[in-house]
Amino acid sequence: MQEAVSSEVLVDQLAQHLASARAAQQASQLDEGLAQAQRAWELASSQGFLAEQIEAGRLRAFFLYRRGALGALIRAGDALLPLLRAQGPSEALCELLRWMTLGGFETGDFDIAMRSANEGCAVAQELGEVSQIALALNALGATFERMGDPWQAERLMSEAAALVREHTSPYERVVTLNNLCGVALGAFYLLRDSGNDAACASALERALRYAREVRPHAQAFGDPFPLVMTEGNLGEALLHSGQVDEAEALLTQTLDEARRLGFQAQAWRLRCSLAELALLRGEPQAARDDLRLLLQETGDKAPAATALRAHHALYRAAKTLGLNELALQQLEAYQGIERRRAIAQLMAQSRFFVTRLEAEQARAQAHKHEARAAELEEHVQRDPLTGLGNRRCMESRMPPLLREAERLGQPLTLALIDADRFKDVNDQHGHAVGDRVLQTLSRMLEDNTRGSDLLLRYGGEEFLVVFPDTVPDRAFEVCERLRHRVETYPWQDLAPGLEVTLSIGLASAPPYATDLLIARADSAMYRAKHLGRNRVALA
Repeated sequence: MQEAVSSEVLVDQLAQHLASARAAQQASQLDEGLAQAQRAWELASSQGFLAEQIEAGRLRAFFLYRRGALGALIRAGDALLPLLRAQGPSEALCELLRWMTLGGFETGDFDIAMRSANEGCAVAQELGEVSQIALALNALGATFERMGDPWQAERLMSEAAALVREHTSPYERVVTLNNLCGVALGAFYLLRDSGNDAACASALERALRYAREVRPHAQAFGDPFPLVMTEGNLGEALLHSGQVDEAEALLTQTLDEARRLGFQAQAWRLRCSLAELALLRGEPQAARDDLRLLLQETGDKAPAATALRAHHALYRAAKTLGLNELALQQLEAYQGIERRRAIAQLMAQSRFFVTRLEAEQARAQAHKHEARAAELEEHVQRDPLTGLGNRRCMESRMPPLLREAERLGQPLTLALIDADRFKDVNDQHGHAVGDRVLQTLSRMLEDNTRGSDLLLRYGGEEFLVVFPDTVPDRAFEVCERLRHRVETYPWQDLAPGLEVTLSIGLASAPPYATDLLIARADSAMYRAKHLGRNRVALA
């Protein structure tokens, strides 16, 4: 009896901790929420309550993310990831991987960032939800920006913006526009003092445009965290655009809000912006004092981007004041962070690509035991109805095609082709006629493409064609010729009244990633259907 009572007490305590954590989440009480989530996690873990453990783990990660405790976030995420993975693809898994990505790139652990970002893209693609794919692209783009490539980041995020343009919620819109603003600001800092004044000014102009565009959406969304981020980005863009008075009012107000709500990492960034504002106003002494205090408080806990800005600004303040020793110290600290970031970037890229190469070599070795094994592999990579490659063929051949295109800087275009209203063909004329239609379409594909092109039956009535070394305009011509040939083919010879047309979506690299290209081509294909079917659309 005593054990039963104890068990009931534990269940009640766990429920109370979770309820308190949820209430703290709604009220943006980060410290209290984190404490309650931690107690719930420990209690659920000790009792083996899986569902409650997962909820407590998600809440714990949420509070750590918003507090900017990124190292702790990564450790908490590592504990939660196996539990979420075991549940299969989910929005919760996508969200945690995005937070892990941010924690990785902000702490300079690009290995974690790249691994989490790529897994997030794969899970989002498996879910097939446009909003999750767009958010995953944002996380991947942000990783590129922190690794020193804001241009690739902006391209990825622009693709995300295009994906959610028609299928979006306020959350995805706010995230995408805020990230585009942050990436443009990153490009501005990278280009500043480089001598490329035109590109620097263009990056700042884009940052200000994105910040103004996202502001009403963030205000309407009602969540204080993205609003603080939005107002901080806008204040930063205004500051460097020379609109100092407007920037000061906005940054000061937003800093008060960030401090009140416990958004520590955002508060550090805002303080850095205000110190830069003091420099612009000709107040180097005030800037020096604020920045020294900021760096003393943050230690090694500040995100790398904020630390870089703080050391650079303190270097400028000390140089203006004639404090040469302090200026040299800050310049060396700034360069040290940049060197560590560059080394971490190269190491992460090396590990990432080596892992892929080793995996491919292992697969190739397994298929070389004997000639029969090779023949069997060729057989299982073919669709039995059409003779085209199948998804297994795509998994085998797409990675090397993409790597080669990326290595040589060559164009590559992917087409996703769907037979319009194919269910009606099967319903009205029978599956035997439907199969003959698919076989005829396969022959037309072979007749209208090159031997070097990769032809696949992607599933059902969908086909996928990869055009290596082909620009989008040329691929469009090929697909338009195919579309016209299908439209005018004498389908009535197969069955009276039979008509077949195609809707085709095209996407081109970069990015050099199978799932991202297919997602873009899929979006373009659905746009072709939305516009009336029987047409070709470019992503």
